[in-house]
Amino acid sequence: MSKINSYRRNFLSGLAGTAAAVTVAPGIFLREVQAKPADEPISDKVRWGMLIDVNKLTDGGDACIAACKKEHGWGDEEHSNDLQDAQWIRKVKVTEKMTGKTVSLPVMCQHCETAPCVDVCPTGASMKRADGIVQVNKHICIGCRYCMMACPYKARSFVHETLVDQRPGTPRGKGTVESCNMCVNRVDEGKNPACVDAAPQAMLFGDLNDENSQISKVLKQYGGTQIRADLGLNTGVRYWGI
Repeated sequence: MSKINSYRRNFLSGLAGTAAAVTVAPGIFLREVQAKPADEPISDKVRWGMLIDVNKLTDGGDACIAACKKEHGWGDEEHSNDLQDAQWIRKVKVTEKMTGKTVSLPVMCQHCETAPCVDVCPTGASMKRADGIVQVNKHICIGCRYCMMACPYKARSFVHETLVDQRPGTPRGKGTVESCNMCVNRVDEGKNPACVDAAPQAMLFGDLNDENSQISKVLKQYGGTQIRADLGLNTGVRYWGI
């Protein structure tokens, strides 16, 4: 419990299947290679990640959220109140104190290399795949919600009601925790995550371990910001414009 409380204090103290063309600088366009072919095994040689340019999200991330809902079926809970509804992606408003500039950005599971949710899970349900994708094993999740308390990004939801008509690639269940899984059902078929395809002008997906991947080249040349970088979690999701 001390580790959980530590993460909570840290949080409260501060707040591709289809190739996507992304503008990274005036006159420069990059295309990411296709994700892992479906017939290749999962390996730690790969670490999947995303780069999000909030300045090119003209809707603040609404298209990403809509695509995620459609892909995974969350947000249609009939008997949950506003505080109980699932949120795999949520819009967060960030204001720069010096200038007053305000931007909206999509915040989802950041797929940390050192994931607090994985550290505190008593059953191993919260787990990180060899390729860096953090997810929840629904078969052994007991709904204790330790992972929800440990997450510095408020990225996990608890299912409060019985669900029907679920998506085949996204098992969900009452009494369990869930969050963005970087669309493993799509990635394992060699596709981009649904949110990336919904905002190709602003999002880039690829292998962070491959120095020749477009996302690695772009991050090396132009950098990228982690949310709460002070926690040292080495997130798999990076941003521009915050």
